[in-house]
Amino acid sequence: MLVVLTGGTGGAKLIEGLAAEIDPSELTIICNTGDDAIFHGLYVSPDIDTITYTLAGLSDSEKGWGIRGDTFTALEQLRRLGNDTWFNLGDKDLATHITRTKLLNEGLKLSAVTEHLRRQLRVRSRILPMSDQRIETRVKTPEGELSFQEFFVKQRWAPEVISVRFPGAEQAQPAPGVLDAIGNAQAIIVCPSNPITSIGPILAVPGIRAALEQTGAPVVGVSPMIGATAISGPAHKLMVAAGFDASVVGVAKCYREFLDTLLIAGEDCASAARIEALGVAPVASDIRMATQADKLRLAGEVLALVKK
Repeated sequence: MLVVLTGGTGGAKLIEGLAAEIDPSELTIICNTGDDAIFHGLYVSPDIDTITYTLAGLSDSEKGWGIRGDTFTALEQLRRLGNDTWFNLGDKDLATHITRTKLLNEGLKLSAVTEHLRRQLRVRSRILPMSDQRIETRVKTPEGELSFQEFFVKQRWAPEVISVRFPGAEQAQPAPGVLDAIGNAQAIIVCPSNPITSIGPILAVPGIRAALEQTGAPVVGVSPMIGATAISGPAHKLMVAAGFDASVVGVAKCYREFLDTLLIAGEDCASAARIEALGVAPVASDIRMATQADKLRLAGEVLALVKK
């Protein structure tokens, strides 16, 4: 069994490749839920949905979110009625959020709802939220504190970032199955996701980082950084705010307590010695995933490393 830690579009790309290279039922995916938010009274879990849609063959690969070919009639009508519609929700996507909210209101936990949705969409991989408790990602800026979605989508990650925090994390518990999955894993993969706001919330849940540190399974990560810039999104900006270098060395420092190997871009080979000094083995590769062939190639390289 392979356990994968993920959040965001970079993670979804690698997971798509992994699911094509091995039996998808061998994958257990632990998803960030710090991005979760309420829109129009509906509970939206963007990272869980991105992974679920990707593995169901429904995702919109051009946008990197939502369902391929979705329409936005309901959103347009909500706008006409005076609602704030800066967060795009497609019509088919709304059905997911309506179902999730209904089941949560009936008393089901997020992990049980996620299991229901993945079974209904015939996804063979196991998808686990990091916790059933509500944990928020809050971004402090000079103009005030924002939710992650306000920062990332509404403000298009333009504001200066002073700090990031995860309210609710200290009191939370890992969702059922998370610690068992890590403890029983044959290998663990950390996706090329934002180390601060995608993987960071997962590690903030008490018990998860400790389980990763104690595992005897190989742990392989893929850098989301090339040079001083994230492959996509604001990881470089958020890493600096959290006290890390915006570089592959900073990524290695984020995970040094449990990471064995880090795939880095060929352009970052000059940083290999600094990564090795942290106790992490750097492996240079082409880590960009612009095409389907790229996803399959990189997934194959990751799998080769964890099987060594």
